[in-house]
Amino acid sequence: MSYQVLARKWRPRKFAELVGQEHVVRALTNALDTGRMHHAYLFTGTRGVGKTTIARIFAKSLNCERGESADPCGECAVCTAVDAGRFVDLLEIDAASNTGVDDVREVIENAQYAPARGRFKVYLVDEVHMLSKPAFNALLKTLEEPPPHVKFLLATTDPQKLPVTVLSRCLKFNLKRLLPEQISGQMRHILGAESIPYEDAAIAELARGADGSLRDGLSLLDQAIAYGGGSLRVDDVRAMLGSVARGQVLGLLDALAAGSGEALMAECTRIASYSPDFGGVLDDLASVLHRIQLTQLVPGYRPDEDSNNDSALVALSQQLAPEDVQLYYQIATTGRRDLALAPDARTGFEMTLLRMLAFRPAEGGASQIERPAASPAARVSASPASPARAAPPIMNERMHVASVAEVPTPRAAPAPAAPAVVAPRETLKLDARGLPHWDSLIEQANLRGPLGQLAQNAALRERDGVTLVLALQPAHMHLAVEPMVSQMEERIGQVLGERIRLRFVEERGAAAETPAARAANAREVAQSAAEQAIEEDPLVQSLKREFGARVVPQSIKPFEN
Repeated sequence: MSYQVLARKWRPRKFAELVGQEHVVRALTNALDTGRMHHAYLFTGTRGVGKTTIARIFAKSLNCERGESADPCGECAVCTAVDAGRFVDLLEIDAASNTGVDDVREVIENAQYAPARGRFKVYLVDEVHMLSKPAFNALLKTLEEPPPHVKFLLATTDPQKLPVTVLSRCLKFNLKRLLPEQISGQMRHILGAESIPYEDAAIAELARGADGSLRDGLSLLDQAIAYGGGSLRVDDVRAMLGSVARGQVLGLLDALAAGSGEALMAECTRIASYSPDFGGVLDDLASVLHRIQLTQLVPGYRPDEDSNNDSALVALSQQLAPEDVQLYYQIATTGRRDLALAPDARTGFEMTLLRMLAFRPAEGGASQIERPAASPAARVSASPASPARAAPPIMNERMHVASVAEVPTPRAAPAPAAPAVVAPRETLKLDARGLPHWDSLIEQANLRGPLGQLAQNAALRERDGVTLVLALQPAHMHLAVEPMVSQMEERIGQVLGERIRLRFVEERGAAAETPAARAANAREVAQSAAEQAIEEDPLVQSLKREFGARVVPQSIKPFEN
């Protein structure tokens, strides 16, 4: 007897055997049990999630010889014929290869005749969005008012391409992508029934590689069993998929956290030695960054997918700033998209990681890459026509000059990316009330990102023992939530050298005394100075006088040192 692939051998034959899609199963089960059935159903979703499988089970439920039921017997002549794909009253049409209006007309003509064996004649149209426009038009009338013995089951991976007139005539069910846990659970069930030895880590790799499709996952499982000679080992699966162990991805993040280009390239070389799918490695990196961010920002979250790496993830969540994790995640996903544009996959992979290293903030918030200072002559520019070029003999009546004045801007307290240096209490500046200077405290405690937003919009009011009282505008009270308050207490406590507590109070007049307000005022002063500098610049005045040019105020940006 010839070998039958797992995806076909273990195809569900009853609703109870389906993995996931509970929302669809419940609706169809209730309809069958109560007899309230529509004449046309549309099943949408990505490949391999159960669209045609559900349609076949539904057809079997309608025609089972033991009665119309949500639980067909699976043993009668009708059920076995449907399972074998030879039930005469179940007509499966592949719209991808039968797109013409003539094909649809044949369906319409046959629909008028009573079923040969069952109670209903069921038309299962797969990839229905591939039908031509004339074919859709020919189908509409029958789809709206079919004979009582006809049911239409339509399946598609791209419902956006269906005409609204077709969508309005169907009950629509959107099938979800399966979760890795659902796919891995079914794989364990199948491997146990097939008496095939396996490693849990190998199943986890296959479930991730399935990308939400159980059919794809079972196809990969078949391939992995053949690759491993009848067993399932994680090293074989990784070699087959071109994937790497989760711990190796953590090594990349360790190198980034240390800011070591040498260590980062060593990790890249080690990973490249496995000849991996570099796009998959970037996907794994983004997945790890997601779990690190959850550990940082979601109270009570604990990574549990791979207990061997739990401590490493927790350690990285403490070493990396939350905003840096967001930056790395964005770079990883963008780099994954741009791999096809790179000279080769490894170059694109390495450049993505080097981009993370290059944009890693240094002390004082400045970039690690030194840039030459702009010369005084370059501090005023004009566009679209630069004054440094010779003007054409004939010019428009008025020329719009967009100028940029590089006037130093007082900035809000810089936020270094490195962990805050623990400073003795007496090194902090004190205000007139003897309290620590809030701007200085924000800087030394490395409060950035969401923490920085909360701190910048708060005003330090008083100290009550170990408690610092901070005032917030009503509009900003929503920022003072866990876990941000706890993280801020910990960082400020490190700077002050003692354990402290923060208490936030609502105060309508607090905005004027916050670092954010002072920074905004400084920006306004700098903007005003920049605009004045442009207006007084001799070159700009000459352009206005000789060519009728005018300055566009919105284009003027102060220069930031």
